[in-house]
Amino acid sequence: MTLENPFKRMSRLQKALLMLFLITLPLVNPWVRGDGVGYYAYVRAALIEGHLNFEEDWLHGNTSFLMSNVGPDGRVNKNLYTRTGHIANLWTVGPSILWAPFLVVTHMVVLCLDRMGAHIPADGFSAPYLVTMALATAFYGFLGLWLSFCLARKFFEERWAFLATIGVWWASSLPVYMYFNPSWSHAHSAFVDSLFLWYWHRTRGARTLPQWILLGLLSGLAVDVYYPNGCLLLIPLLEAIGIYWKEWKSAAHGGMAIPKLLVAHLLYLAVFLIGLLPTLITRYIIYGNPFSTGYSSPGNWPWESPALGSVLFSSDHGLLSWTPILILALIGLVLFLRADRPFGLYLILTFVFFWAVIALHPSWDGLSSFGNRFFVSLTPLFVLGLAAFFDGLARAWRQPYEAAFAFSATALLIAWNLGLIFQWGVHLIPARGPISWRQTTHNQFTAVPAAVTNQLERYVLHRHALMNDIEKSDVKQLEKTGSPPN
Repeated sequence: MTLENPFKRMSRLQKALLMLFLITLPLVNPWVRGDGVGYYAYVRAALIEGHLNFEEDWLHGNTSFLMSNVGPDGRVNKNLYTRTGHIANLWTVGPSILWAPFLVVTHMVVLCLDRMGAHIPADGFSAPYLVTMALATAFYGFLGLWLSFCLARKFFEERWAFLATIGVWWASSLPVYMYFNPSWSHAHSAFVDSLFLWYWHRTRGARTLPQWILLGLLSGLAVDVYYPNGCLLLIPLLEAIGIYWKEWKSAAHGGMAIPKLLVAHLLYLAVFLIGLLPTLITRYIIYGNPFSTGYSSPGNWPWESPALGSVLFSSDHGLLSWTPILILALIGLVLFLRADRPFGLYLILTFVFFWAVIALHPSWDGLSSFGNRFFVSLTPLFVLGLAAFFDGLARAWRQPYEAAFAFSATALLIAWNLGLIFQWGVHLIPARGPISWRQTTHNQFTAVPAAVTNQLERYVLHRHALMNDIEKSDVKQLEKTGSPPN
């Protein structure tokens, strides 16, 4: 009996997705910066030092991070320590959980090589560790896209699922956090939320108790990775409400299935809490309270004036103004109702819930953010919505060239987004705060074409020097504006 080559079982478009991912791997940028210092610290400190004291991680931070966290004496600012004596690391532990399997292997390899005389620093900061971290992030980001593609093609033609996946991959904020800033949590969020949604749909309607257990663990992991990911748990909640209502109104069963459903849902909740243990334990170690996140209390949020419009349309990292392909994806979420009305309603309500949560947060713009980075968590929703949009366009147009139009429009939106990423990355536009759309548009047609070849060569061949220049430019902006670094 011979094992079949899985590559041969892939469709042509699946192979294209995989090849594109492999081709783009040289784009991964192995650096830990800003928020990434906190995310990466969990796995580095635990693996190398065996504890969660993060002094070394904070002292190894990038210059703009050091500006607000380390004093002139070269020590971490005293006001950053909690009552347990730990640095107040408010960032989530989930990304480190996902990096851990790869970094453990890397650490073992480094130790073995050092015994053979390689003299590689086995400190978690040297190149093997950072390259591993960056490649793992890109891998998780791609898995999220792959799962989103697989889910989308259950409802629409594979060509539309493929085009939607490519569009969200390259015309949203995802590539910045999948390649350029891999130490942040957003590509991991795209993965865990895609995995959660794919598995929820795969087991929908006839979930066994073991499947409820796995769904509970995935739900916990999603929140471990990024707290706002909890908004997606609205989907199983709405599903449960619908099932209870249907069973209660069923004359044939008279609600007899309700006790069995209740057991399954209570099991799910119990396992969800077990899945949250990494977060609860690290919160307890750092803050002395498992429910203390370190973030601003919801009681201090602007409940009377959420930034609903600004989150979507502001020049200060508005979701739709910066990444306009998501306008099509949101239209597509409405069109998705024709493919699966209950699922479509769940997706729309989940987006609205997530939007409201971000609009209520004091830092709704993401500070140093490409577009509104928080919404990278909703990658699977956007892929489904964009696939539905293309499918709806094809149904309405019914012309032989609708595919060419859809591919051309996507290509233009990708080109615009990559140009904007370039401007943001090299600080042709401010990394923080509002931008001038007039200047940005002018740059897209003048400054970007003139500079992109040289900077791309530097990114590939002299990346360390380029990153230093970018960091110096960022520090100058911070000193000029007095803005917070992240």
